[in-house]
Amino acid sequence: MMKMSAIASGSNGNSYYIESETDSVVVDLGVSCKEFVARMENNKLKPNRLSGIFVTHEHSDHIRGIDVFCRKFEIPLYITEKTFNATKLKINDRLVNFIKSNDNIKLGNLNINSFTKSHDAIDPCSFLLSSEAKNVSVMTDIGVPCQNVIDALKRSDVTFLESNYDDKILEQGKYPHFLKQRVSGNTGHLSNYQASMLVLEHAHSRLKKVFLSHLSGNNNTPELAYNYFKKAITQRKDLNIKTVVSSRSGPSEVFELE
Repeated sequence: MMKMSAIASGSNGNSYYIESETDSVVVDLGVSCKEFVARMENNKLKPNRLSGIFVTHEHSDHIRGIDVFCRKFEIPLYITEKTFNATKLKINDRLVNFIKSNDNIKLGNLNINSFTKSHDAIDPCSFLLSSEAKNVSVMTDIGVPCQNVIDALKRSDVTFLESNYDDKILEQGKYPHFLKQRVSGNTGHLSNYQASMLVLEHAHSRLKKVFLSHLSGNNNTPELAYNYFKKAITQRKDLNIKTVVSSRSGPSEVFELE
């Protein structure tokens, strides 16, 4: 059995929890240590029992709490060397484990596969986490759904999938032109439309749960993201997906995958 929860999700901070029978990890820790611990404990999860923190890239909303948390709990960090060098993290060398952007790491009966993605960071990667033939993907901060992303989705029983912005809100909003271009560009973020089409066109019928994640606070709403996604996937009669929108202000439910 695997368990998972979006501990934090959005441009104000991201962290995604995945647990197997033997080990548990988080992908990113982009809120303060205090906030992260409180949210974990709110879900009756034990932050001091984590086997590791896996980092997707160096942007602050993905690494904000790592320094303090690693020092306090001495939890190992898994990060590419280029990403680590692009941060100002000050962590004991014995806790830092360098991985590659296309790698496989085994922690107990939990396998973590990293893969490259399209985002404006130095060495960005996403992760597919597996245990006993069950797969959970964490795929946010993606400009375009490249083949690596498509392949991971096809294998996923559960996915934390970016649904960052609504095209109309972004276009008509107050962001300056260059920032609108950055968000919607090939190294930016996935829109509601792109996330929906990715699942509609490429998901396997094994996909049972989608956490719509990394929503923008300025260019999206939970209702828009949810309704757009649910309407789109009704075109696939073979899909029976439970859909939740990961919250910017608190942890999601803990979902159990048997």
